[in-house]
Amino acid sequence: MSISRLTGMLLALLATTLAHQALAAGEPVRIDIGSKSFTESVILGDMLSHLAQGAGIEASHHRQLGGTRVVWNALLSGEIDAYPEYTGTLMNETLARENLQTEAQLRQALAAQGLRMTRPLGFNNSYAIGMKEALAERLKLRRISDLRNHPELVFGFGNEFMDRADGWPGLQQRYQLPQQNVRGLDHDLAYRGI
Repeated sequence: MSISRLTGMLLALLATTLAHQALAAGEPVRIDIGSKSFTESVILGDMLSHLAQGAGIEASHHRQLGGTRVVWNALLSGEIDAYPEYTGTLMNETLARENLQTEAQLRQALAAQGLRMTRPLGFNNSYAIGMKEALAERLKLRRISDLRNHPELVFGFGNEFMDRADGWPGLQQRYQLPQQNVRGLDHDLAYRGI
C-alpha cells in the first residue's frame, strides 16, 4: 500500500498571489474552496476557509461535493479555487497516467495544468483495515495475511478504495485474499457499518 500524505492543493497559487495583490490594492478578493464527501476533507476545507478569511479574503466552502473526480473536475473548471487533497491520490489516481514518483514530479505535472499545491501539511494518512476487536481475537487475526484463512468475511470499503490500484485490487493481489463479498460503501457509511 502506498503512503498518502495530505496536502492542501490550490488552483493556481497564482490565485493566491493575485489575491495578495488585490488586497494590497484595496480590492475585495473571493475564493471558493471545495471538499470531498468525508469528514476529514470537510474539516480541512473549513480550516482553509477560516485561514483565508483570517487573511482578509472572502472565502466560501462548498462542502461534500463528491469523490475525487468530482472535486478535481470542479477545480479544473474553475467552479472552486482550492481543495485539500492527498498527494498519494494525485500521483496514484488523478494523474496516474503520468507515472509520478516524487513530489517534485507532482508539482511539475500540476504546473503544466496551471495548478500549484502548498507544502504538505505534515502528516500521513495511510490506509488500514479495521474490524471489531472481539472478532479479530476469535479468528486470531494479527496480520493482513491472516485474512487469507477467512474467505467468509464480508469487507466494506469506501467506494474509491474499491477501484484504486493501491486500494482493494492491489491489497487483494498482494495478500492473495480470497474474499468475494466485498462491497463499496459511501466513505462515512463504511465507519458506521462496522
